[in-house]
Amino acid sequence: MNWYHSVVVATGRAPALFALLGFLLTFVVTRSVTRRIRARSLRSGDPTPSTPAPAPDEGQAGRRVLRDIHIGGVHVHHQVWGILLVLLTGLLEFRYSPDSPGSEILAVFFGAGAALALDEFALWLHLEDVYWSAEGRKSIDAILVATAIGVVLLLQASPVGVDRQAETGTGLYVATIALHLVAAVICLLKGKLATGLIGVALPFIALVGALRLAEPQSFWARRWYGEHKAARSTARYGSGAYTARYERIRDFIAGSNP
Repeated sequence: MNWYHSVVVATGRAPALFALLGFLLTFVVTRSVTRRIRARSLRSGDPTPSTPAPAPDEGQAGRRVLRDIHIGGVHVHHQVWGILLVLLTGLLEFRYSPDSPGSEILAVFFGAGAALALDEFALWLHLEDVYWSAEGRKSIDAILVATAIGVVLLLQASPVGVDRQAETGTGLYVATIALHLVAAVICLLKGKLATGLIGVALPFIALVGALRLAEPQSFWARRWYGEHKAARSTARYGSGAYTARYERIRDFIAGSNP
């Protein structure tokens, strides 16, 4: 407890820690529940579990605690509850700014709401139910980015790689910020969304991403790559081995589609 108080509480890291724990736990539970619902729907021959089904009798309802929620015939996705939870906890924090343990409790619910919302991030982009499709895998990318940002905030890493201007001097401080932000923007232009966003908090990640090849369909590749570099980019990112390796990472985190 002394370690927890001196390293976490005294440094102001407690809310970030509890938000990260709430985020990760909720994501794991949510994915487990949705996979069970999906598997049961496939066994029953219904490929679209979000489609409203006839109301089960009392016995069936008792056996099916885990099921999709429908209100007025509309499937209410869990991102809705996540967005509401994030809004509510944010309002409570801004209004009351509670001390411990209130701040930690709000942090847990904020992390839980963020996980519920980001687990269906792909639905934000496509405005349709793509949760179990290839497009739905973008939600895993959003979860990875959010987790990385949460870890960085917990470690209190400086977003620009420099803690105090006085320690480096104004000129070097400004130059460091400029180089860091340019590297992060280059990552985004190269089609490396996750690397660019994580790189905002971790300069080394942004620098490595900026130096590596751009993805073949990115703005950077289309604008500045000649035939040779474009071929190298396609060979690297368009290969089945690269895609399979990345899909294995996604499957390890969220499980393969049932």
